[in-house]
Amino acid sequence: MNALDLSEQEIFRRQSLDELRNKGINPYPAEEFHVNAYSTDIKEEFQDDAPRREVSIAGRIMSRRIMGKASFVELQDSAGRIQLYISRDDLCPDEDKDLYNTVFKKLLDIGDFIGVTGYVFRTKMGEVSVHVETLKVLSKSLRPLPIVKYKDGVAYDAFEDPEMRYRQRYVDLIVNDGIKDIFLKRTKIFNSMRNFFNERGYIELDTPVLQSIPGGAAARPFITHHNALDIPLYLRIANELYLKRLIVAGFEGVYEFSRNFRNEGMDRTHNPEFTVLEIYVSYKDYYWMMKFTEEMLEKICLDVLGTTEVQVGNNLISFKAPFRRVTMIDAIKENTGIDITGMDEDQLRDVCRKLHIEQDASMGKGKLIDEIFGETSEGKYIQPTFITDYPKEMSPLCKIHRCNPELTERFELMVNGKELANAYSELNDPIDQRERFEDQLRLSEKGDDEAMFIDQDFLRALEYGMPPTSGMGIGMDRLAMLLTGQTSIQEVLLFPQMRPEVQVRPDNVN
Repeated sequence: MNALDLSEQEIFRRQSLDELRNKGINPYPAEEFHVNAYSTDIKEEFQDDAPRREVSIAGRIMSRRIMGKASFVELQDSAGRIQLYISRDDLCPDEDKDLYNTVFKKLLDIGDFIGVTGYVFRTKMGEVSVHVETLKVLSKSLRPLPIVKYKDGVAYDAFEDPEMRYRQRYVDLIVNDGIKDIFLKRTKIFNSMRNFFNERGYIELDTPVLQSIPGGAAARPFITHHNALDIPLYLRIANELYLKRLIVAGFEGVYEFSRNFRNEGMDRTHNPEFTVLEIYVSYKDYYWMMKFTEEMLEKICLDVLGTTEVQVGNNLISFKAPFRRVTMIDAIKENTGIDITGMDEDQLRDVCRKLHIEQDASMGKGKLIDEIFGETSEGKYIQPTFITDYPKEMSPLCKIHRCNPELTERFELMVNGKELANAYSELNDPIDQRERFEDQLRLSEKGDDEAMFIDQDFLRALEYGMPPTSGMGIGMDRLAMLLTGQTSIQEVLLFPQMRPEVQVRPDNVN
């Protein structure tokens, strides 16, 4: 980096780095520093009448108060923060006080990593702290951290610009309280769901991310090129068709946490790269899957939050089973007063015009109904609600409804006005499936760039026979949003997709 690009603080820190080396102190040592305790455990386990406890801890300097021969440091480790008390005479018992007077007081900065050993005690102010006996420099920080100030427990002058927080998530996690907890809860959600499936004997498997045909969903894919094979490849938009091949192969229940990619818009609930859980279970139908899904979500809430209720903005959402069930046709009628049962494409276009819903020539019946539902009804379902029995045209991979050939055995779970899960009684008739794919091909020829490709190998797999199966996909990022009370998907993605930086190095440091 050119010296002209450095701030005054960064120049000073590099000078301190050189001085440490001149004193024979390696600012980036290779050897292990043994840690035997963590900040939160030390504070929770401390007892005033217990024997003196010796500890060895490491972390980042977050603040310090130097008062001549003694100093107080706030150390942040992976668990939280704890106060250190550093006395010059304890740290340097001999005549050479250089480690304290020069290294600690002048050459170390907020953001640096240190390792210390000492004993736990309670200060006169009542704060559980570590009385430091040895100190080792573990890593020198060359950029100053943003300073988040607090008054009466409330942060101000904080590192809160979303643009900077998402670009520099590593800084966001260091300085902003509560951000790390979001991602710890996200991990707990995945672990709870895995346990729920594994206890029932279902198997977690992996399927390809690079696919020759982007199947399993209606979405616009990302396209790349494989040089050795000289063929186009697509980043997967869904893993459905591969998991169903495994059901054909004889697995009774399979699931995968799938990283999917869709070359579409971005907003507060959509990112081009996202995570979906998909599960397929033989000999089940969508009625069974509704019960399974609500039991699973109730269990996850209890595991992660200790309650089935979660506050999201102004809405208190309950995941206590059972959830409400309403058909798509009834949902539209409930919210518009219009019954679209039996309507053809022209009649649906008239409804769109009446409701001032945009449409175009590429839309068939399914897309028109989807638009009507999305514009008039989807956002109305705050509490978990299964929207069921979708029109056939909307669901090319779904089994025809056993009571109405115009509908399919499908549900979407709506929560807080957005789709959270999507499930079918899976179509396992290979002849019907081929016809549905051909219908999708015709939509593609009309200009629908989200219509499905014909996957000949998947059709061949179905021809070997697939047992009755129910499948369900759930948006893990949206679930994480709900259970952490966030309204933006960027808050639950460690590194959300963003436009390239306009400046190479924006100045964001106080």
